[in-house]
Amino acid sequence: MTNVQQGGRVALITGATRGIGAAVARLLASRGMRVVVNYRSSRGEADDVVASIESTGGRAMAVRADVRDASAVLGMVEQIRAAMGEVEVLVHNALIPYAIKSFDEISWDELGGKLEQEMRAAFLLTKAVVPGMTTRGYGRIVYLGTVLSRQPREGMIALGTSKAALSQFARFVAQELGPRGITVNVVAPGPVAETVISGVLDEEQRQRQTAQTALGRLASPDDVARAVAFYAGDDSGFITGTTAPVNGGLAMD
Repeated sequence: MTNVQQGGRVALITGATRGIGAAVARLLASRGMRVVVNYRSSRGEADDVVASIESTGGRAMAVRADVRDASAVLGMVEQIRAAMGEVEVLVHNALIPYAIKSFDEISWDELGGKLEQEMRAAFLLTKAVVPGMTTRGYGRIVYLGTVLSRQPREGMIALGTSKAALSQFARFVAQELGPRGITVNVVAPGPVAETVISGVLDEEQRQRQTAQTALGRLASPDDVARAVAFYAGDDSGFITGTTAPVNGGLAMD
């Protein structure tokens, strides 16, 4: 493991081997942050993201951890601390597997299991990084949510329900951590091209979603990454407990 200390805030992006996570990692690195590319099993893809960052003069490292495992999360944060220092920016993007079924079809184990694992991962990661952020008097926490928390779609009850719980969790954490200089926000995309979730849509569904979107297209990972980068930087310093709907006008409050 290369020691990459010196300069730039330390940003941990979970599930950063592809899609939104990889786009966030590259963008934050391009803005001067020292980026940690977390992965669970795709070491080769993680190394590719790190290499792409380093090829443009950025600083990055890959760290393996299953974000649902308490000891793995603590070990990851300790490894980051030894190589880079305290995590100052957490972007929790890792996708926890879920069943795509209707309410009639889904079991409690499938719905409750997704809810439990979603919240466990967010809880463990937040618990692990908050002490270091508190010591520094600075922190940015960004959770990836989904438009499905507000706009149900057939078969997506497990994902939508668990992400709705995550959004409410974020508000409580934001309220408690605000006095410490730590902001907590959610970025909630609609359908995003080139991601695992987008693969759930067949062509007819994709066309319907596009037609219902005011901007006339699905989001790209880079669209979402730019919103995440805003919350991860200093321009958003007086914004906390909010959810950014990055959906091109698919859903409007």
